Amino acid sequence: MAANGKHWVMLVAGSKTWSNYRHQADVCHAYQIIHQNGIPDEQIVVMMYDDIANNDDNPYPGNIINRPNGPNVYPGVPKDYTGGDVTPENFLAALKGERQNSQKKVISSGENDTIFIYLSDHGSPGIFCFPNNTLHANDLIETIKEMARNKKFSKMVIYMESCFSASMFTQLPDNIHVYAVTAAGANERSYACYFDPVRKTYLADVFSALWMYYTETNDLDKVTFLNQFSYLQQAMNTSHPCCFGDMTAGEKPISEFLRNTPRSIQESAKAQQLVLTDLTQAHEVPFKILENQINIETDEDRKQDLIRKLDALHQIKAKIEGTVETIKRHFPDFAHEDEDYSQMDLHSFKTVAEHFRTTCFDWHEEEFQMALSHTHVFARLCARGVKTERIIEVITKVSSL
Repeated sequence: MAANGKHWVMLVAGSKTWSNYRHQADVCHAYQIIHQNGIPDEQIVVMMYDDIANNDDNPYPGNIINRPNGPNVYPGVPKDYTGGDVTPENFLAALKGERQNSQKKVISSGENDTIFIYLSDHGSPGIFCFPNNTLHANDLIETIKEMARNKKFSKMVIYMESCFSASMFTQLPDNIHVYAVTAAGANERSYACYFDPVRKTYLADVFSALWMYYTETNDLDKVTFLNQFSYLQQAMNTSHPCCFGDMTAGEKPISEFLRNTPRSIQESAKAQQLVLTDLTQAHEVPFKILENQINIETDEDRKQDLIRKLDALHQIKAKIEGTVETIKRHFPDFAHEDEDYSQMDLHSFKTVAEHFRTTCFDWHEEEFQMALSHTHVFARLCARGVKTERIIEVITKVSSL
C-alpha cells in the first residue's frame, strides 16, 4: 500500500429477527475492533437490519453482546444501511463506490487503498443471504473483477461467515490481489456458539469469535492473514476454514488493512481467554432455541405453546426435505458425494436457485429459512452440467403436486 493509501472497511450482517441475533452481534463487535484501531467512521460502511438492540425480545434494550457477559458492542455503530436498505444491490453498489442515494456512505476507494470486507449470515452453495434478497457468487465475483479492472483498490481481503461459504469463492481469480477466507468448506455448514439462557438466543458464530479474538490479542504489525488462517485451522474443530485468491495479499501484515490493536486492548483481551460453548450447526439453531426455551419455561401454557411451535417447525422441515427428495428422484444419477463447484456455471445456478425460492420455499421468510441449506442439491446438478431448463421444469412440476 502506498503511503497515502486509505484503509476501507465494509461490515455486513445479512439477517434479521431475534433468532439470528448472532450475525448482527458479530458485525457490531467487528465495528468496535475496527473503530478502536483508529480507522475513522467515514472509511467504514456498516450494513445491518438493526432490529436487535431494541427488539421486544431483548431483556436489555439498547444492548448487544457477542460473548457471555461481554461488553455492549452496539454503542456508536454507524447506521449506514438499515432495514430495507440492507440489500445485495446496495452492498455491491456501495462496494464499488456508486452512490444509489446521495445520503448513503460508500467505499470511495482508489488504487492505493486497501479494502477489508466482513459478511455474516446464512449461506448455501453459491449463495449469501440478505434479509429480503440473495447475493449470488456470480454477482460478487463479477463485481470484484470489475473493481480490479477499474483500479478501485491495491489489495482486498474478504472474510465470510456462513454455511457453504467457500462455494462463494471457488471462482475467485488469484491474480487480482484479492484474498478471501471462509468459515466453512463448499459442502459444509458453519456453527453458532454461546447460547444465552436470558436472551434465549445464540450470541456469536465460531469462526467469527475466533478471528476477532485473534485480531484483538495480537500485534497486527507482526502477524499476517495467513498467520491468522493457521490459527483458525488449529482452533476450529467444527467446520473447516478455507482461503482463496491471491496468497501474496494474505502474506501482508493485518495492520495494512485494519491498523493495529492498541496494546491495552491486546492485554485485556488475552486476560479474558476464549472458551467457546454451545457449538451448534447453523441450520439447527431455530430448533435448539425452542428446545432450550421449553426446558427452562415454568409456565405450563407458555411451555405448550413453545412445543406447538417446535412441532410446526419440524413439520415444515419435513415438507422441505420431502419436496427436495421428490425433485432428486427425477435425476436418477444424482450423487450424494461432495461436489467441485469451481467449474459450475454460476449464472445458471442463480437462475435455478431463485426459481426454487420463488416457486417452493422463500428462505427469506423465517419459517422457511432452513430451505436454504437444501439448495446444494441444485448446485450439484448445475456442477454436473444438467441443463437449467430441465431443473426448472422439474421444480415447477414438483411444486404443483
